[in-house]
Amino acid sequence: MPTIPDDAAVRRAAPPVICYPTETLPVPDMALYAAAREQAEKLAEVVVPPREAATFRAEAGQFFRITSIEGPQVGDLNLWNAHDLSERFYSGKTRALHGTHLTTGARMWSAFPHLRPMATIVADTLGWYGIDAYGGAVHDVIGTRYDPYTGNLLQGTQYHHCCHSNLADALGVPLAEAEPYVHDVLNVFMCTGFTRETGQYFMKASPVRPGDYLEFFAEIDLLGALSACPGGDCSTEHSSDAAACHPLLVEVFQPRPETLKGWQSPSPNGYDRSHGR
Repeated sequence: MPTIPDDAAVRRAAPPVICYPTETLPVPDMALYAAAREQAEKLAEVVVPPREAATFRAEAGQFFRITSIEGPQVGDLNLWNAHDLSERFYSGKTRALHGTHLTTGARMWSAFPHLRPMATIVADTLGWYGIDAYGGAVHDVIGTRYDPYTGNLLQGTQYHHCCHSNLADALGVPLAEAEPYVHDVLNVFMCTGFTRETGQYFMKASPVRPGDYLEFFAEIDLLGALSACPGGDCSTEHSSDAAACHPLLVEVFQPRPETLKGWQSPSPNGYDRSHGR
């Protein structure tokens, strides 16, 4: 057992300091987005089958919406620059800037060296949920996605039907080529948190119901992949052949050009990449 120092209480009482203050973070023009969305017309839709994944495209200046359509279902979302798959969603930096769970006004940021907004959340019908008595909240950027490697590590299995494999398969290129592009996800509709006792990542039944949706504004040209998690609403299992699973709907909307007057797709990060060398 470790020796408890005499000043343990004093050390624990040190106040927290926000690592990344966001007062200078560029703020999205939510009023502009809302006005543009009012006159947007639907361009396309993709239905993601239960326990499978599908890809979609949304150009800069378009909106895309993910909707639960038949029953409580969570989804694992990957985003890439449609023209350069090396620019992909950076969940860790998004978490550092916006917190462990995302809702309206939060942005999904891309990986280094680009580090720019890829998409902005403009509507969230589960925004009412907040943080529950267990510390759970919805739409997390803390879980990585269920994968067969962790399944083999923990259970010694060769279980293939999981979100990592789904996302890799959905890219439509050989798996060995696709797999390195699959990255940590936005867990759409998933309800998660950390236990107070052990700090372990937990999940619980998602509050999502048919008709609930999460909607985004595409800041750059995007290729997206969404997996309808084989865990269904993740109330008991993270990935399973037995859980009740349902499809998810992705819709893409095009606003009128004049409604986005003054908006520009963000440029890659301006850091000179010299690293002081």
